[in-house]
Amino acid sequence: MNTGGTPDDGPDDTGDTLVDVRDLVVEFGDLRAVDGLSFTLGKGAALGLVGESGSGKSTVASALLALHRGTGARVGGAVRVAGVDVQAASDDELRRLRGGKAAMVFQDPLSSLDPYYAVGDQIAEVYRVHAKASRRAARARAVEVLDRVGIADAARRARSRPHEFSGGMRQRALIAMALACAPDLLIADEPTTALDVTVQAQILDLLHTLREETGMGLLLVTHDVGVAAGSVDDVLVMRHGRAVEHGPVASVLGAPREAYTRELLGAVPRVDAPRVRPVTAPAAAGGSGGGAVGEVVLEAVDLRREFGRGRRRFTAVDGVSLTVRRGETLGVVGESGSGKTTLGRMLVGLLEPTAGSVRYEGRAQSGVRPSVQMVFQDPVSSLNPRRSVGESVADPLRARGERDETRIRGRVRGLLERVGLEAAHYDRYPHEFSGGQRQRVGIARALAADPRVIVCDEPVSALDVTTQAQVVALLAELQRELGLALVFVAHDLAVVRQVSDRVAVMRRGRIVEHGPADEVYESPQDPYTKQLLAAVPALDPEVAAERRRARGQLATA
Repeated sequence: MNTGGTPDDGPDDTGDTLVDVRDLVVEFGDLRAVDGLSFTLGKGAALGLVGESGSGKSTVASALLALHRGTGARVGGAVRVAGVDVQAASDDELRRLRGGKAAMVFQDPLSSLDPYYAVGDQIAEVYRVHAKASRRAARARAVEVLDRVGIADAARRARSRPHEFSGGMRQRALIAMALACAPDLLIADEPTTALDVTVQAQILDLLHTLREETGMGLLLVTHDVGVAAGSVDDVLVMRHGRAVEHGPVASVLGAPREAYTRELLGAVPRVDAPRVRPVTAPAAAGGSGGGAVGEVVLEAVDLRREFGRGRRRFTAVDGVSLTVRRGETLGVVGESGSGKTTLGRMLVGLLEPTAGSVRYEGRAQSGVRPSVQMVFQDPVSSLNPRRSVGESVADPLRARGERDETRIRGRVRGLLERVGLEAAHYDRYPHEFSGGQRQRVGIARALAADPRVIVCDEPVSALDVTTQAQVVALLAELQRELGLALVFVAHDLAVVRQVSDRVAVMRRGRIVEHGPADEVYESPQDPYTKQLLAAVPALDPEVAAERRRARGQLATA
């Protein structure tokens, strides 16, 4: 298989080529998103397109199905998919290709499914269009493929609407829709980005099984090198629209030739690599200092939080107790619905506990206090789009009574520079920044209150691995200099291991395991912790395959 930036001497005429891309160029106005890319994908093979945001990988995936047609984008080069010349194909030919011979699974299943129609009806409609089947046959096919992708009680759940499915179930439903017409090619564009580690493993295992059983080809688009390692045969690393490196996955990830590939791999957090920073921190400076290293600054005592009333009441956090010490990082890890975000919001004072208490420096606290601040998961929604980032960072200063605008602007400019931005960025708006830059703005806003504790709620989950590494390094640097205590809430076990001194594992509102990070990761005691660790992607394809086999044995045990 040739996945390189240089095309073969001529078209492949062996009949085994499923995708043949030659000198692909995609331009949006003055932006060249894809620049002369060439690769082939054989029948039944799997290729991973790996790169950071803006590398052009999703643009390539869309070009395979001519999804740019009619958008104003300029597309050059040659693309053949399942024998169809995509560039020259008529609209009717493209409709037969899309869903029939080649199907695509998108990153966000909620926006890909119609909220008003039952999931089974949407799958059945796709089948009817391509197979010219009766309504009854289409409904039967929908139930069949939902069952095939692991949706329990498929006949009943086929009548459910998308909002009644979890994120992982919605992604399975999209895969079922793609499978309805038995395509030769499945294009999966970041199919696991928003999923917990165990659900991610389930989806990747499903794709692997489907490939083995149906013989379909797979083009997997991802920014997560670990996801690619255990899922594909070959990898094509992209940067700025070009192929940087390509070849068998074991060779590219095991012995990368290019500096950019090595940089990408070096930024990937490793679950088997203990944190190297010592727990102790230097004496804090400025408003964040005081006290001996290791003193307890924040404590949760038997915290409980309930939502809803009557029969709809449920307990999100159930009797959680923990301490946070000056200069350390406490990692709180768990899947969606484990209660970790609710816990974080109670620690900050954004939510009042139903029972129990939060103590700061030994005294019970209620409501938000400047000494404990939060960095949110989504900096876009936590920043006002109508206000400059400088004004958002200045809010905590004004809330504390500062009225001298010259001093406020000077302090904010200093904070922006402190987190790696520029003082001149004060007057820019959130949409003018990248995701990593917006997260830096969120950190600057938290620092404006001179906190002693910062609770970080999934602060890097939406970022590329290199940007993740930059933000994590920034937090560690600030912690060392200011003596901050950090509570790092995340579902990514590898990131939590990288940043944490102690780890608390949450499940269904309770802490099921708690201790020094090295002990929890190297000798987990609770079966749930072991399950989480077994689902973490591995960069070694052989290790990834062994973990997949182990998960399969557990599932059938």
